[in-house]
Amino acid sequence: MLKVMRHHAKYFYVLFFIVILSFIFWGVGTVDKSDGSRVVAEVGKYKITGEEYWRTYDRMFNFYRDMYKEKFDQEMQKKLNLKEGVLNSLVDNRVLLIAAKEGGITVSDEELNEAIKNEQAFMKDGSFDSAIYQNRLRLMRLTPEAYEAAKRQDLILTKMRRLIELSTAIPADELAKISGPDEQTTKALQDAMVQNARATALRAYVEGVKKGMKIKLYPDRIA
Repeated sequence: MLKVMRHHAKYFYVLFFIVILSFIFWGVGTVDKSDGSRVVAEVGKYKITGEEYWRTYDRMFNFYRDMYKEKFDQEMQKKLNLKEGVLNSLVDNRVLLIAAKEGGITVSDEELNEAIKNEQAFMKDGSFDSAIYQNRLRLMRLTPEAYEAAKRQDLILTKMRRLIELSTAIPADELAKISGPDEQTTKALQDAMVQNARATALRAYVEGVKKGMKIKLYPDRIA
C-alpha cells in the first residue's frame, strides 16, 4: 500500500514541479524538434507551443534517466507515458494559472524579489549576488523580465497548490488508525496517506475547473 500511494503522489508532483521549473531554470535549451512553433494544446485563449512542450519533455526525460539510469529502458518509458503526461501537466498548470487569475491570487513585487534573492543559484557566500544573477540569466539566454515573469507564475502556482492542500485535512483519528510494525513505518505510512490525499485533491480541483473551460489537445503533433 505504501509503495502504491507514494508512486501515485510522487509521479504527480514530479510532473507538476518539473513543468513549472522547465522554463525558469533552463530557458530555451537545445530543442531541435521540427516546427516547434506549432500549437500542441489550447486552454481557453492560451496556446501551448511545440517548443514549450519539447523543452519540458526533454527536462522530464533527463530527470527520469538520471534517476533510474540503466533501468530507464523502453519498457519503463512506455509505462511512464511521458509524452502524454507532460502534455497533460502543461495543460493542468495553465488551468491553475487561469483559476488563480479569476480568483484574484497574485504575487506582489516584494514577494517576487524575496523569492529571487533567496534562490540558491544566485547566491555567493550565502547572499544574493546581482552579478551572478545577471550572468546566469545571460547564459540561459533569458532577460530579467522573462525570468521574473516565469518566476511569478511559479509562485502563483505554488500559492494555488498550497491553498488546495490546506483544504485537504485528514482527521487525526483517521491517521491514528494507520499503523505499522514500528514507529518509523507508521510515520511513513501516515505521511504517504497525507501526500496522496493532497495529490488527489489537487487532481480533483484541476479536473473540476477544466469542465468549465474549452480545452483542445493535439497529441498527433507530439507523436
